[in-house]
Amino acid sequence: MADTDADADAHATRTELRGDLPAAGAAALLVTAAVLIGRHIQDTDGTLFVDWPPLYASWGPHLGPGTPAAVLVAVGVVAYGPLLAARLSWRGLLATAWAASLAWTFSLALVDGWQRGVVARLTTRYEYLAVVDRFHDVPAALNGFASHILADSPDPWPAHVVGHPPAATLTFVVLDRLGLRGGGWAGAWCIVVGATAGMAVLVTVRALAGERLARRAAPFVVLAPAAVWAGTSADGYFAAVAAWSVALLALALTRGSLAAAGASGLLFGLTCYLSYGLTLVAMICAAVLFLGRRGLGERPALLAALAVGLAVVPVAFTLAGFNWWEAYRLLVTRYHQGIGGIRPYAYWVWANLACAVLVTGLTTAAGLRRTGAVLVRAGARARSGAGAPAGTSDAASARLALLVAAGLLALLVADVSGMSKAETERIWLPFALWLLPAGALLSRPRARLTAQAVLALLLNHLLWTGW
Repeated sequence: MADTDADADAHATRTELRGDLPAAGAAALLVTAAVLIGRHIQDTDGTLFVDWPPLYASWGPHLGPGTPAAVLVAVGVVAYGPLLAARLSWRGLLATAWAASLAWTFSLALVDGWQRGVVARLTTRYEYLAVVDRFHDVPAALNGFASHILADSPDPWPAHVVGHPPAATLTFVVLDRLGLRGGGWAGAWCIVVGATAGMAVLVTVRALAGERLARRAAPFVVLAPAAVWAGTSADGYFAAVAAWSVALLALALTRGSLAAAGASGLLFGLTCYLSYGLTLVAMICAAVLFLGRRGLGERPALLAALAVGLAVVPVAFTLAGFNWWEAYRLLVTRYHQGIGGIRPYAYWVWANLACAVLVTGLTTAAGLRRTGAVLVRAGARARSGAGAPAGTSDAASARLALLVAAGLLALLVADVSGMSKAETERIWLPFALWLLPAGALLSRPRARLTAQAVLALLLNHLLWTGW
């Protein structure tokens, strides 16, 4: 009987692997098409405004001081990540995941050197630090923020400042006021805070789908190609704030914590004032509310605490004179005044998805196939009235799949909107992060992690990335 069971498990694994290969192959073909077609478009009429489509990068094989460390971190996570994820205490796992994410992100950034890879990222004329001095009077700057959005307005804001609500710039203004001035401190802030995003994802998965799947997901969340762009990109910091708003919501619903609900609302409000597009994180929050609806029904005061927390940041900025809706309306106009209005939607609407493949890896593409299969099976059981009993592995996998699907849906809506043509390898980090736990549904984790690490190392060493 034991041999029969083992044979059946081996057959099931082989069948699943055969299904994963076409998914990974289709993702690889998508990237190849985006590179070749993008190269042709850029060489023909130059309307993509990227040197190595679909990425905002340029070809340039190189090594750097971070190379040995990046390789060591990759080898360590591949060799010991699955084992440690299974054996460490939960708190120990979270601390180790954060430390490993920090080491992975920092070492990848240092492949380009300290100056180019960290210090200079946030100090260009397009970035937030370029306007810190214009916020010497913060209330006046907020009150007049919208008057500098349009390209033909007096002293218009640089691209990244104008592209985000002022909480993004204010973050670096606060660091400057605290004496943490310059690109080095700004880059360190983004890396250190951004590395906590993976912890938030694991906390969410554990709360909603169980600890077993959270532990299986941990190495995939750590060793993600996304770290190439999370390093010193403000979007990595945004991703962490958004992820913790989701994690705290999950904790509020599963533990009945009013404090967690209030904190979740507060961080989600901040998220919306860090980036206009991150309002789509509400789709992930909606999935969390659905999965944790029992907790909401048992303690309706959680909804009130969530609403109170959610109101804090919008009310504060509105009282300070910043109108989110007016600013967004003007931003749409500004977007089409610049290269956003020139870049062809017909290319980027699918090439952006190729960027998402490079950010999350071919392994995640296979994981998304498994996610779809899990949801199909769960739907079939629900229609037949034979749903998986609560607490079973099938039920846990279905809950994880729904969470991953919500992240994918948010990403797809952002894509269709046309407000993210190119540079989505960093802009979509807050959404891509939620696709990574799909790795928990895969077998043979070390082989899959190796593929993730190799992709990240190749991208970082063959290209000079723009972020």
